[in-house]
Amino acid sequence: MKRTQNDFYTVDAHCDSVRLFSEKNYSFAGHNTLGHIDLPRLREGGVNLQFFALFVEPEYRAEKALQRAIQLLEIFWREMDNNKDYLTVIKTKKDLSLAVKVKDLSVLLSLEGGEPLSGGEEFLYFFYRLGIRSIGLTWNNSNCFADGVAAGESAGGITALGRDLIRKMNRLGIVVDGAHLATKSYFDLLEIAEKPVLVSHANAFSLCSHPRNLTDDQLRALRDKGGVVGLTFYPPFISEKEPANLDKLLDHFCYIADLAGTEVLGLGSDFDGIDQVLPELPDVSCLPSLKEGLRARGFTEKELSAILGGNIVDLLLQNLPESDTK
Repeated sequence: MKRTQNDFYTVDAHCDSVRLFSEKNYSFAGHNTLGHIDLPRLREGGVNLQFFALFVEPEYRAEKALQRAIQLLEIFWREMDNNKDYLTVIKTKKDLSLAVKVKDLSVLLSLEGGEPLSGGEEFLYFFYRLGIRSIGLTWNNSNCFADGVAAGESAGGITALGRDLIRKMNRLGIVVDGAHLATKSYFDLLEIAEKPVLVSHANAFSLCSHPRNLTDDQLRALRDKGGVVGLTFYPPFISEKEPANLDKLLDHFCYIADLAGTEVLGLGSDFDGIDQVLPELPDVSCLPSLKEGLRARGFTEKELSAILGGNIVDLLLQNLPESDTK
């Protein structure tokens, strides 16, 4: 299977491709016209580590969040088993260290929204045992753990249950994802978390005032806590009035680098979770265009290595468990 030669270990911290795995017109192992990610295109794009999110759709969250998450888990693991000769699933620091050394394709499983965990701490351990290594507390709306950005000006912060969940995640070795949180929840998280936080997909609010983007204060605070933000390729998070393109996405990288340093930057495409794409980045196979764009903007080879994957690898090594036991 052809693989693009890549000088840098490349990590994408967010995609929603698991929802496609059971589609009749889609094959993860083959090259598709449906969606933005599959195994051949990941290799063509030079990706070394791809986060795959389990996204429980809004219609399931009220009563069937756990049921839907388990269904998605089975869909994910069935596809991983079918392609185990071509990729590995990262669960521990040892797994990641070996993957970085051989620079082959690996995946990390995440949960987008904490609703499936609302039944008690046993469910956290259950998802941990089945490979979840990153969890976002909420997806825009509020739940028993935190208020999300959709709560607007009345939003509160992290609840007592959420605080307890964050501490348990830190002890287990599960990355806490700060995407989708309301402002107070976001700063509560940075105060509570004992390990660096990942914001898997967001951009700079100062360049595009979408409520899901991060303000200057949020970006500086994330940097001060050793966290990383994966910049997303979703056009509404990149430009408000003018058409979004690669050049405008690069503006976000440059702005955040000047504001908070390159150590806070990563990639979080949101491929297969978005209904619009940049003309220069229609799918994951086109990631080399982003690398060349960053180089053209003056980022050094050392900075490119950090932005394209090194920063998220360092964050994972500070979070993941040493071994695959609870």
